[in-house]
Amino acid sequence: MKVSVLITGFFLAGVLLISCSKGNVDSKTEPKPDPKPDIPAYDLENFPAGSRPEEVGIKLTERFLQTKHSYWGNIYSQYTADHITYPDVCAWLGAFWFAKSIKNDELYNQLVNRFEPLFTTEKHLQPNLNTTADNKVDYYVFGAVPLEIYSRKKESRYKDLGMKYADGQWTLPSKATQSQKDWHNDGYSWQTRLWIDDMFMITALQAQAYLATGDEKYIERTAREMVLYLNRLQRVNGLFYHAPEAPFFWARGDGWMAVGMTEVLRILPKKPQYDAYRERIMKGYQDMMSTLTMYQASDGMWGQLIDNMSSWRETSGSAMFTYAMITGVKNGWLNKEKYGAVARKAWLALQTFLETNYDIRNVCEGTGAGNSTQYYLNRRKWTGDYHGQAALMWCAYALSGFAQAN
Repeated sequence: MKVSVLITGFFLAGVLLISCSKGNVDSKTEPKPDPKPDIPAYDLENFPAGSRPEEVGIKLTERFLQTKHSYWGNIYSQYTADHITYPDVCAWLGAFWFAKSIKNDELYNQLVNRFEPLFTTEKHLQPNLNTTADNKVDYYVFGAVPLEIYSRKKESRYKDLGMKYADGQWTLPSKATQSQKDWHNDGYSWQTRLWIDDMFMITALQAQAYLATGDEKYIERTAREMVLYLNRLQRVNGLFYHAPEAPFFWARGDGWMAVGMTEVLRILPKKPQYDAYRERIMKGYQDMMSTLTMYQASDGMWGQLIDNMSSWRETSGSAMFTYAMITGVKNGWLNKEKYGAVARKAWLALQTFLETNYDIRNVCEGTGAGNSTQYYLNRRKWTGDYHGQAALMWCAYALSGFAQAN
């Protein structure tokens, strides 16, 4: 890389550290060529120094442990969070999964220790079960973190806390709307909205409840909910509009579906009664992965709008797609040569968006549904936002060899 480019990069990094609008500067860094030409393009085991999954995952996890609770993902926000928001949950889960994958008990216990104040001095940060917010799934997914801890620590306080949220997602509230009653009466979560991000927020919580209790009702309801969303929302090309009134293929929105399908497929029991669910979800997953390969840019990334090849490179969605593909290759759901090459190229490209402190750049800010292409292209780009940090930790976890199906 030319010296002038390096100097410019250090200058921009300095600006990011002192600017209150961190992440508004678009990275111009070009990915370095893969310096291991003797390694097959689809190899997901051997990476050059500086991009090895264990090395990167440890740095990302340590960075998470160093930072405060975010304000809806933004760790540099002027606002203080009044509860643990879903991007923190995603980062916490990714860090836990990674620490387990490399068998680092010390790192895992540090992540548990970060949670401890939520029982005492930070108890007020536990999300409200009776929130009036429309995005209730974003509040309830918090329960996945104590359930993950319970699966390892086996302390009832973690299970009791997590199950309040997991069971609450299927327990009709007293002041339910008619729409919520209708979904509940049909056997779905009363929190069903047919928004694409639900398919991580619901699946992550219910899957953790299944893993913590062994009760298959939690994974069965998860799979049934996923099939509903696939049947209602997936387009002919395998992708998903941000919303019915927003016919745009927003990267992170589609990323939630990609990761949600991956997690259900990975955890779904291998029993005959789940075959129909598995077949439908697998078809939706493979259709999506196939289309994503066509929209990967030459630098290995995906754009803020997937089918707009000139849109700016967005790291959280790109990392989510990468995680879904890595997991698919490792489990034999996807062709190793084709999708392994896409995933390897994307993983290496994502490394070029990391700051020296392991904050990742070009993470789209939290975004409601828009009514134009320009709306999405104008979204601010954050640095260090947990939407991006979490997704890259998921990739490090998957590459560490632990994201196998049950």
